[in-house]
Amino acid sequence: MTMLTKKNRRNRIHLRIRKTIQGTSVRPRLSVFRSNKEIYAQVIDDTNGNTIVSASSREKEISSFKKENKVFVAKEVGKLIGKRILDKKIKKIHFDRGGYLYHGRVKSLADGARELGVEF
Repeated sequence: MTMLTKKNRRNRIHLRIRKTIQGTSVRPRLSVFRSNKEIYAQVIDDTNGNTIVSASSREKEISSFKKENKVFVAKEVGKLIGKRILDKKIKKIHFDRGGYLYHGRVKSLADGARELGVEF
C-alpha cells in the first residue's frame, strides 16, 4: 500500500471537484490557489477557456495588509475579487476550492466575496 503525499491527495480531491463543477459564461467558476505565502483567485469561463477576472495577495491594493495575518489578507483578496466580479455584472458563480479544505484562508476568501453580494 502506497502513502499519499499532500500534493497527490489535493490533486485527487481537486479532480473529484472538477468532475461536477463547470464554469460557463453565465455562471463562471471561482478557482482558488494558495501557496504558503500567497493566495490567488480567478474567475474562469471553461466553455471559452478564458479568465474573466483575477486577484491575488501580491497586488498593490493588498500589499498594504502584508503585516496582517494570512486569513485577513485572504478575506481582502475575496473582497477585491468580489468587487471585480460585480463590476463585470456577474451575480452567481461556482466556487472551486481547488482540493483545499474549506476552512482558514479558503473560507475567508469565500466569505470576503460573499460580503459584497456574490452568490455561490
